Amino acid sequence: MALHQTKDTRAEDADTDVFTSALSGQILPKYRIPDDHSPSEVVYSLLHNELLLDGNAAQNLATFCTTWSDDGVHRLMNECLDKNMIDKDEYPQTAEIEARCVNILADLWNAPPGAAGTGCSTTGSSEAAMLGGLALKWRWRARREAEGKPADRPNLVCGPVQICWEKFARYFDVELRQVPLEPGATGLRPHQLADHVDENTIGVVAILGVTYTCDYEPVAEIAAALDAIQEEQGWDIPVHVDAASGGFVAPFLHEDVVWDFRLPRVASINTSGHKYGLTPLGVGWIVWRTADLLPADLVFDVDYLGGDMPTFALNFSRPGGEVIAQYYLFLRLGRAGYRRVQQACADTAQYLARQITDMGLFTLLYDGQGALPAVSYTLADPEGAGFSLYDLSDRLRMRGWQVPTYPLPADREDTVIQRVLIRHGVTRDQIALLVADLRAAVEHLRAAPPPAPPAAPRSGFHH
Repeated sequence: MALHQTKDTRAEDADTDVFTSALSGQILPKYRIPDDHSPSEVVYSLLHNELLLDGNAAQNLATFCTTWSDDGVHRLMNECLDKNMIDKDEYPQTAEIEARCVNILADLWNAPPGAAGTGCSTTGSSEAAMLGGLALKWRWRARREAEGKPADRPNLVCGPVQICWEKFARYFDVELRQVPLEPGATGLRPHQLADHVDENTIGVVAILGVTYTCDYEPVAEIAAALDAIQEEQGWDIPVHVDAASGGFVAPFLHEDVVWDFRLPRVASINTSGHKYGLTPLGVGWIVWRTADLLPADLVFDVDYLGGDMPTFALNFSRPGGEVIAQYYLFLRLGRAGYRRVQQACADTAQYLARQITDMGLFTLLYDGQGALPAVSYTLADPEGAGFSLYDLSDRLRMRGWQVPTYPLPADREDTVIQRVLIRHGVTRDQIALLVADLRAAVEHLRAAPPPAPPAAPRSGFHH
């Protein structure tokens, strides 16, 4: 007789094969939570397969956001999954690291020496921008009320800004005065300010890395124009620099460009850690020139997490891992490392600009030199090309490339452009492959012209 009894493991084996499991034989629930649990490996594998329908992040040339991180970042992020950034009493060392990052950024952006940096981390540059805008509004209102003047019609002046500033204006009841683009211009020009600012202007937003074209607005010249306006009109209008992308590029590649706290009129700066700061998605930064520029009324003291903690944010609970990752990158790369990374990206952008120029079909709006590592261009002859940039985007997407096409803001809506962003992890070889696919797409569209587009305006990516 057998000394050991065998066990029928067929049912268990069925569960270990993902594609013979009970869950894999069903359409996954979309509107109602399932009645019972399923094995973790099965659920993981099914979701992993479904997510393959997303685009390949490495081929997403529309986004400014980080799509590659090294192993140290992955390990630290995993170790910080349970850390809540808001709970500074429970996680005091994470709070200390946040303060270190603020001080590092204040120093990087040439804040006046002798005082600790004033600022905080956020979920991204959009939240950081809104906090900067709120401080502008609060300070303007306090000054108006102290002077016995009405404070019910605040306005904010800017050029072609990212959507977060439109949200700020609508959510916080501020008139947004977006200055139209002049012919040939890609951003706000200093001489335009006099026609748009007044005593109700809470501030002017200058963009260090315009979303549409990727070049810098002339912050120093904008500040000088406001100096002249103050001398003539008496209006002391501060500048907030939206350095969502350029805040981690200019200090390393363009040290001769004066855009930061070296300009006394610059009151605050926001940036995105998860763009050219190289961290994973989920962290931005806002820094004020001096502590008095952050109104005390905007800071809340919270005591129900175990200690008395100040907080200034639109969100409350949020993960601490991205802040830790930012500090890790500061330590690992240092100034020289950041400079090497951004220079490599800029060199690749300039390579792409040369290749696009050599094709003879496009006119460069920005060639990757002097601002962000990117290229923006339009068709040299939109009427005679036989296809549109929207058609070209569609054709490139067949190869997996996400290259955005969109019109410029007012008053240049008739100019439709494409933009390619070069980030850490986007290699020269990868861009050479893009160029080959770009040439092939152009040859195809010339040989088989697409039908005329519909009368309704088309849109591209919204990044």
